[in-house]
Amino acid sequence: MGETQAGSGYKIRDLAGTIEVLFEISDAVTHTRNLAELYKVIHGAMDKILNVDNFYIALFDKERDAITFPYHRDERDNIPEEILNFSKEPTSTGLVIKSKKPMMFYEKDILKMAMEMGKPLLGTAAKVWLGAPLIIKDRVIGAMVIQDYSCATAYGKKDLVLLNSISQHVALAIERKEAEDKIKDQRRILEKILESSPVGIALVQNRTFQWVNGEMVRMFGYEAKEEFQNKSVRMIYLADEDYEYAGQTIYDSLITQGTADYEIEVKKKNGGLFPAHIRLNCTNSEDPMAWTIATVTDISQRKAAEKETYERERLQGVLEMAGAVCHEINQPLQAIIGYSELMLMNSGPDKTDTSLNSIKSQAARLGEITKKLSNITHYKTLDYPGNTKIVDIWGAGPVSRIDMGKS
Repeated sequence: MGETQAGSGYKIRDLAGTIEVLFEISDAVTHTRNLAELYKVIHGAMDKILNVDNFYIALFDKERDAITFPYHRDERDNIPEEILNFSKEPTSTGLVIKSKKPMMFYEKDILKMAMEMGKPLLGTAAKVWLGAPLIIKDRVIGAMVIQDYSCATAYGKKDLVLLNSISQHVALAIERKEAEDKIKDQRRILEKILESSPVGIALVQNRTFQWVNGEMVRMFGYEAKEEFQNKSVRMIYLADEDYEYAGQTIYDSLITQGTADYEIEVKKKNGGLFPAHIRLNCTNSEDPMAWTIATVTDISQRKAAEKETYERERLQGVLEMAGAVCHEINQPLQAIIGYSELMLMNSGPDKTDTSLNSIKSQAARLGEITKKLSNITHYKTLDYPGNTKIVDIWGAGPVSRIDMGKS
């Protein structure tokens, strides 16, 4: 395709070339990583149909009354990154944004505008200047500008029409990319929040892990998130029965309540088990297993605390029972010992009553037992005939911790 040299900034004038440029700009939204890359693509694409050696994009912030220049290519001037109170500055860009219309100025128009406002001109006055507003649903988000410093006939009215038609597509492309960047930023922020959570978090699709946070990796003893990705949740259950039970529990709860909440022992990578509290929420109650968000909390410490509390309560019961037994036994026991000593004294110095000595000995033994019961601070149980268990009195002792053993 040939270039038109005289009286126009067009490099190619056919419709196919313009459509190609518009397609390239639209396609760039999905293939560029950020707005900065998109601006470069827009500049390069427009160079196929217009002379864009001096080109910039200005974005308008109405609340701050400011314009910024995220993309700027100029042979003469370095435009500041931001202009505040721009409505009071003598700028052709400001007029385009205010009027919401494409405008073309010549050097004399630019100088006259600055003189009328009584302020110095920002930058060098171009021989010819073209600007088109960037409009989305009647809202002006900025302007797109081309200019030439050497020839007043470098551009014509047809170039302004072309620039304005392209500006509409550029505005949409910028809006889409801004929205995409915001979503990416929100995802990054959300991921940081999820990564800082002290509980395991997982995104599950049809009982298959799609994403987990770092705490899930640590909690289950894995090394990387990839070890979970696209793997069945069966990997965290000890047996198929647990997996099936959890699946049915989850499904029933999600269908009726939209959430599922249960406790179960889960399995680490090394085969070790730990008690976990699992809570799930679904995104679609009609197909609750399609996508679920699961939180997993290791409740080992809570279980240990509950067990310790339970053992303390059991020990307290044993101590209270022991105290009651000792109290009830000690009085008749003292009487037995007293009567046996009295009878031995009355038997005479030369006589020995074996039966009385045995009674006294057994009574003293009972006294040792009640003394032991009174000093119990921990205990164990022993197997006893008849498939029962009894307290091991002689294994009890005055220690400062609870050692229940197996019961």
